Amino acid sequence: MRNIARVREWHRPLAINTGLMVALVLVSGIGILLDDRVLLNESVWLKPLKFGIAFALYSGVLAWLITKLRKAKRFGWWAGTVFAIAATAEVAAITAQAARGTFSHFNANVDDPFTVAMTQVFTYGVAGLFLTQLMIASLVLFQGTGDRALNRAVRWGLALATVGMMLPIYWMSTNINERVLVDANGTRVTMYQGHGIGDPDGNGMALTHWSTTGGDFRVPHFVGLHGIHVLLLLTVALVALSHRLVWLTSVVRSRLMLVFALAYSGLLAVITWQAGRGQSLIHPDRMTLLAFAGVVAFALVASAGVVIVAKRRVQPSLAMS
Repeated sequence: MRNIARVREWHRPLAINTGLMVALVLVSGIGILLDDRVLLNESVWLKPLKFGIAFALYSGVLAWLITKLRKAKRFGWWAGTVFAIAATAEVAAITAQAARGTFSHFNANVDDPFTVAMTQVFTYGVAGLFLTQLMIASLVLFQGTGDRALNRAVRWGLALATVGMMLPIYWMSTNINERVLVDANGTRVTMYQGHGIGDPDGNGMALTHWSTTGGDFRVPHFVGLHGIHVLLLLTVALVALSHRLVWLTSVVRSRLMLVFALAYSGLLAVITWQAGRGQSLIHPDRMTLLAFAGVVAFALVASAGVVIVAKRRVQPSLAMS
């Protein structure tokens, strides 16, 4: 009952947005099973499904996080509300275009008034999401939300998410690649911009549709946006292990979280560099593999160093007791 009461204290608009996204995931799943229309060789309902999952996870975390603010609570509440409204509008527009069997993002069909209106929703929705995300990240940066490891997980996670949001915005604003595609209704649609380098519309991987023939900025966008979820899960794992490992104190967990955050940041940097060079995630060259190896080596060595020092410090205490 206490856990249910705590959930009820979460930021209400973001909690409602989370519930709507969960409902959308269920509806999209049914759509994939029953609707045989396709866009770019994938179900028209796959994109709403992916956005529903992503926003359910992210809005859920923000709904919890805003309740932890100790200062500027009203400002944080309004920032979260704007984020919830922008997220709901953005995903609603994506879902509406999917139901119509046509493209949402990058659709330049000026002859369709509904598509023109949805394009405005995407434009202002992204701006709203980015700015409010930046505001919430700034608030959390200067406040504590829990123990040291949790503070670091939240702060680094929000910073990674902000970078993840910026990457595709930058690329889309500098890469104009006009082309004509056919939607699920057989209508020729003029498209502009794109996430890919060398292959603007993906062409490849199942479910994600990330490109297998070129670079794709949706990869670092995904990695950055969900960094906070990865770091929070690692925090939970460290707390669970601390009940068995006496040396895994709050200070040690905080140091390990710093290592994880730096390693995750390195991973995001490598993936961004790889995409910017027009290289598919699943076809890394030697330089990319060396960079990945460097990130892994850092994580292993730094983590081992933190653990070894922690164990050495706790041994004399155990011997005296």
